[in-house]
Amino acid sequence: MRRRYAVSAFAVAAITATALVAGPEPANAAAGGTIEHWGAFFGDGSQHDEDLSPVPLHLPAPVKEVSSSNDAQYALLTNGTVYAWGQGGYGQLGDGGTANSFTTAVKVTFPAGVKIAFLPTDVMPYDSAFAVDTTGHVWGWGLNLGGEFCLGNATRHITPVKLPLAHVTLLAGAADHATYDAGGTLYSCGGNGYGDLGDGSTKSSAKPVKVTGLSGTSVTALVASYGDTGALLSDGAYYDWGENNNGQVGNGAAGTNADAPVQVPLPGPVTQAAQGGSLASNGQTLVKLSGGALYAWGSDSTYQLGDGRTANEPSPERIFPPKGVTYRTLATAGSTSYAITTTGAVYAVGQSVVGQVGDGTRATAKEPVDVASGAATISATADDVVIGQG
Repeated sequence: MRRRYAVSAFAVAAITATALVAGPEPANAAAGGTIEHWGAFFGDGSQHDEDLSPVPLHLPAPVKEVSSSNDAQYALLTNGTVYAWGQGGYGQLGDGGTANSFTTAVKVTFPAGVKIAFLPTDVMPYDSAFAVDTTGHVWGWGLNLGGEFCLGNATRHITPVKLPLAHVTLLAGAADHATYDAGGTLYSCGGNGYGDLGDGSTKSSAKPVKVTGLSGTSVTALVASYGDTGALLSDGAYYDWGENNNGQVGNGAAGTNADAPVQVPLPGPVTQAAQGGSLASNGQTLVKLSGGALYAWGSDSTYQLGDGRTANEPSPERIFPPKGVTYRTLATAGSTSYAITTTGAVYAVGQSVVGQVGDGTRATAKEPVDVASGAATISATADDVVIGQG
């Protein structure tokens, strides 16, 4: 049985919002980088951090990318280092310890000579993390709940360990599963109760299995959520597989899971996709087409699709940003969705019981609200979101 990936607001200990720092704050903060975080972490069953509005975190170099899991967040800096903050009980901060670190970002400890090229922004597995180095090898650390590290076991690691996949250009993981593009072939590892691995079965595997049905066209993006995975192909086709209780697969037939990739019917080529969901009771996808049109499907019980309604959508429906606003980058978490505009503003819509919207309240946002500015990159998982400043 899968672990529950959400936490009631009543179980979360509120912490006053204060600026975070990566060790001693640089004397010239402008020479470093800044992220902003809001929402809440959960996963270790004891301590939680909760912020109802954006809280800054200063880092020692400019931020290249941000990434998130249910209980921690990560930043790849332009100097090649990776910093982490949040819960650490399973080693998911990657610094060799198991302590939480909510108010100080810690440096992830990679072996000497390893240089990190990118982090998956959509997103990290439960209590676990990934990074890909400049040689195309993946490093994983943390809980490894379902064997998503592809090592043949579910052993946790408190510092990064090299995974048995080469020439990796894309990856995404959530809950207890992950999918990798290794040398142009998709492989998955981990839990597979909903068909999350996409190999045509529901048999879990701690060793790599091939995703079926996507040969012939290269993949340009991978996304993941609680029980689902999605792949964007170079020709603009978008495929989804896994859990479909609320129409997450987007094929118009809610209730029947997909254990192999299904092409989602859309009126044009997709250029960007974001997938969310942190429980069996939620899960949604947002996409942007080549002409700029936005579509969404799946769970909508808390207005997270941005259509002003609360009816689940098993087929893609067109959604619209606020008047005069153009969305550049999309993201979606458990039951809250986000977008960065062309001016760097961040809009949020959906559930906010632990501050996920970021407007200083716990009230559900029925329409997109402007909550932050100056954003260049974004990642959102479960109940938390992080943005990297431009």
